[in-house]
Amino acid sequence: MGMTMAEKILARASGKDRVKAGDYVTARVDRIMSHDSFASVSGAMEKAGIHRVAEAEKIVVLLDHQVPPGSLAGAERYKKVREAVKKFGIQNWYDWNTGICHQIMPEKGHVLPGDLIIGSDSHTTTYGAFGAASTGMGMSDAAYAAATGKQWFRVPETIQFFLRGSLPPRVMSKDVLLYIAGKYTAEVAQYKAVEFLGPGARAMSVSSRMTMSNMGVEIGAKFAFFEADEKTLEFLKGRTPQPAARFGPDPDAVYEAVYEVDLSTLEPQVALPHTVDNVKPVGQVGEIRIDQCFLGSCTNARLEDLEAAAGLLKGRRIHPQTRLIVSPASTEVYRAAMHGGLFDIFLDAGAIIQNPTCGACQGVHTGLLAPGERCIASTNRNFKGRMGSPESEVYLASPVTVAASALAGKIADPRRA
Repeated sequence: MGMTMAEKILARASGKDRVKAGDYVTARVDRIMSHDSFASVSGAMEKAGIHRVAEAEKIVVLLDHQVPPGSLAGAERYKKVREAVKKFGIQNWYDWNTGICHQIMPEKGHVLPGDLIIGSDSHTTTYGAFGAASTGMGMSDAAYAAATGKQWFRVPETIQFFLRGSLPPRVMSKDVLLYIAGKYTAEVAQYKAVEFLGPGARAMSVSSRMTMSNMGVEIGAKFAFFEADEKTLEFLKGRTPQPAARFGPDPDAVYEAVYEVDLSTLEPQVALPHTVDNVKPVGQVGEIRIDQCFLGSCTNARLEDLEAAAGLLKGRRIHPQTRLIVSPASTEVYRAAMHGGLFDIFLDAGAIIQNPTCGACQGVHTGLLAPGERCIASTNRNFKGRMGSPESEVYLASPVTVAASALAGKIADPRRA
């Protein structure tokens, strides 16, 4: 009997020939990621009397959530992170001029197929798009891993989403994940691994896969995998000196459940306030006026996303009562969008372009919503108060649906824009 992707990685990392769902293992992690939260991670280590890390070369730290800081507390936190990085001798260090953590990790070659990666951020599941077992953990767990190089895991059951068919025009991978959340609920994969397989998954670009793996945690997933194939290896080429190889489940792997999704029948989807699984097809949403549109975050701010949105906005102006904020995922994406003419399209349409940052996504220091305002965003969460006032509303959608809504001043179907 074969193993799933999670079982194969946790067996290798714990020095075992095989493991099965329900087993408990202590595994050596391949990479630890931390961002602004490294101030808390290093603080937990200091409080425990730990003044060194086990393997500094395996730790990646960067700043992204409040770039640049909009408060004194934020500035002090960033100062503490910079001091801790120096203290612990961490060389894989990216200051605030680089980008959002989940874009930077694979972009800078810190993710390989078959890796076991933990991060002090819930959307660390993103790296499953590259065939890595990646998951978010709390500050104390991240501190323990940094100090020891290890972490314990319960081997999760795995459910499979078999994707068949092809996505219709102006329907994106974000719509697939929202559809899954709406149909199967936000609890369907609670502490389980998810594998997105089938011809529909193989046809997706690396960027599209990253979107779905990123939001895997929104359906409860511990890990959210795609198979590592030639597209994966092509993306990683030149980004890392380490060898990368194809990686996937064994042909006879056993799944707790298999769900089929026909991509060819999907419509653009919208998650309504205040949960990610409160989902409707865009045509059933009704007349909902929008004050702000946000194109950004670790979920949907890659070049592919910006190009898709710009394709709708080119030569047009956003609605006069609607604001549009664009925040590319990294400096690399920023440069590509700028040199590719996308910035001219956004600016001509009436958008504001920000530096790469998580700020507006979590309502930290930029793009906050006032009471009674509504935003449609290409982000991953729409919890009450997520982007500002608890009396505001956040709707989640794909980049093209966000762009169509910016033009219409209300939630709009991108197929008709």
